[in-house]
Amino acid sequence: MSELRALIVDDEPLARRGIRQLLQRESDVRIVGEARNGREALMLLRTTNPALLFLDVQMPEMDGFAVLRAHGADQLPAIIFVTAYDEFAVRAFDAHAVDYLVKPLREDRFAEAVERVRERVRANDAMAMSRQLSALLAATDRESPAAGVAERVIVPTAGGQLVIDAAEIDWIEADDYYAAIHARGRRHLIRESLASLASRLEGARFVRAHRGAIVSLARVRELRTEPNGETVAVLRDGTTVPVSRRRREHVLAALRAWAG
Repeated sequence: MSELRALIVDDEPLARRGIRQLLQRESDVRIVGEARNGREALMLLRTTNPALLFLDVQMPEMDGFAVLRAHGADQLPAIIFVTAYDEFAVRAFDAHAVDYLVKPLREDRFAEAVERVRERVRANDAMAMSRQLSALLAATDRESPAAGVAERVIVPTAGGQLVIDAAEIDWIEADDYYAAIHARGRRHLIRESLASLASRLEGARFVRAHRGAIVSLARVRELRTEPNGETVAVLRDGTTVPVSRRRREHVLAALRAWAG
C-alpha cells in the first residue's frame, strides 16, 4: 500500500509533538502538515490533500466539529479524533464507529487506531466513512448544548487516572503548556491548555477571570478591589485569583446570573 499522508491538528504544541513521535514508528505514514487551530486546518486540508487527519476535538474559536462542518464530511480523509476526555464525544464516536484517542495518548491504542485507518484505506471505504461522519455531525447538532459542558476532568497519575468532578474544582491556572487544577485541597497538573479547558467548562459553573485563570462561580465569596486598584476574586478558602480589567464586568455578570 502507498504511504499515508497525515495532517496533525491540535492547538497544544506538546500534543502535536507527541503525535509526531508516535508516527515515527509507522514507516508508511508521512506527515504533510501541522495546524494549530481550525482555520489553519481548513487551509491545509485544501492544500496538502491528506489521507489521514489527526483532529483535536477541543480547540478555541473553531473546534474539531466546526472544522468538519466547514470542510464538508464528504470531502474529508480518514479521521482519528483526539480528545482530552469529553464524555459526550466518546459516546458519539462509539455509536458511529469513528475512531478516537484520549489524551494522554497510549502507544498501543495509537498503533491500533492507525492500523484501523490502513484497513479502511485498503478497502477504499470512503463512502462508509462519509456516512459515519455525517451521522456524528448530526448527533453533535442534536446534543450540542450538553456537548460543550464537561462534567468530569480526567487527570493522569503515576498509578492510572484520577477522575475529578467539575463540582469539586475550585479554580484552574495556566502553567506553561499545562493547566493546574485546584480541587480537593490539592493541585493537579493536566496536559491540556487553559483555552481548551475553558471551552469545555466556561458557561456552566465556571468563568474565565483572567487569561491565566478560570474560577468556579460556586467557590467565589467576593470580588474585591485591592489598594492598588486591581480586582481579585476571593474564594471560600481565602485564595485570591486575579480578575483582569477587561473581564471584570463579565465575571460580575456571571456571578449575578449564578446567584439567580
